[in-house]
Amino acid sequence: MATNTLAPQPRYIWQHPAWPALVFDAVAMAPELDLARMEQGKLLGLLEAIGLGQAQEVRRELWVQEAIATAAIEGEKLNLESVRSSVAHRLGLTDAPSHDRHVDGLVLVMQDAIENHQSTLDLDRLCRWQSALFPGGTSGITRIAVGRLRNHADAMQIVSGPLGREVVHYEAPPSSQVTGQMEQFLAWFEATRPTQGAAPNLHGVARAALAHLWFESIHPFEDGNGRLGRALVDMALVQDMYAHDHGADVSQVRVFGMAGQMLKTRAAYYDGLNTAQRIRQPKPRGATIDVTPWVRWFVQAFVQGCRTCQTVVRQAVDKSAFRLQAAQCGLNARQHKVLDRMLEAGNAELGGGFLGGMTPDKYARVTGTSKATATRDLTDLLAKGLLRGQGAGKATRYAVNVPGWQQAAETSN
Repeated sequence: MATNTLAPQPRYIWQHPAWPALVFDAVAMAPELDLARMEQGKLLGLLEAIGLGQAQEVRRELWVQEAIATAAIEGEKLNLESVRSSVAHRLGLTDAPSHDRHVDGLVLVMQDAIENHQSTLDLDRLCRWQSALFPGGTSGITRIAVGRLRNHADAMQIVSGPLGREVVHYEAPPSSQVTGQMEQFLAWFEATRPTQGAAPNLHGVARAALAHLWFESIHPFEDGNGRLGRALVDMALVQDMYAHDHGADVSQVRVFGMAGQMLKTRAAYYDGLNTAQRIRQPKPRGATIDVTPWVRWFVQAFVQGCRTCQTVVRQAVDKSAFRLQAAQCGLNARQHKVLDRMLEAGNAELGGGFLGGMTPDKYARVTGTSKATATRDLTDLLAKGLLRGQGAGKATRYAVNVPGWQQAAETSN
């Protein structure tokens, strides 16, 4: 007697009969896409208005923040000084990179995606990016396949939760399908590349959203897919920026804060991807796959990323004005060193700030001087209007007196 075996119901986006025909409602999204273009233009306009030196400082700070954020999304905490050193080297500001090959590899991938955005994106290039992320051929202490697409027989799953109680959020196509799927993706990425002066068939920010979803859905490598997918976002956004000259010197900025925004809203980012990657109806039909909610989330994140970058630009202008003021105050070397450290820590409102403010004890440690000298130096800086104090007596904490900047609380991380 024959057994009637029912085929398993498709669960994931790549099992949809229309895959990979991803579409979104361009009419419904028009106001948000217009807003994205406006915020992008504001950022470029701000950068055009400041000098080359300040623009370089902004560019370095944005790269540092994005490198740290894209790693943090994956649960990796990078050393800040190593990232700063590597970024400065890649931007030609120092001769030597950091001593952390892992950090250098990530920054190198970002640089190639952004600065060589006009070069063809092919499979060999992606494999070299993935290899750069894992210079020792390991992820942690686990050996992984580097520089090539995954080929293991086991399912590629995105899971969370403790061992034995894992939750499967997504299962990617089997390894046997990855080569063909990547060929389709890369052909689409090149075919939809924006061309300067030509009317685009696809809005550049929406294209970046679709590219990220498509790449992450294939999940072509054994590890590093998230970082590579976000590098592709940067590449797509820079291609869009260069195709749409906003009248600004676009060479001064090539990062729009997407990784930072994704980190701030990591739960929503993962939820958005997870929702878009799952089939919600038991028998999917249609010639296309509507991913409008994902594109909407991505565009809104882009808008917020641009606004955060605008704030970073304004912060750079604040730093420059403060340094000019300090240069006219006849400070000693100790005072300059401490003020530079406090400025580097940034504005607490943006997640920076010198933890708990400056105190005589901290000042003495930073400068290698006595507490009495530290107290005199701080009192002098306060009198000259370069610091502002909070509290009284031994409980006094000092912050740089930059208008609008907040002091980091003692309990900040």
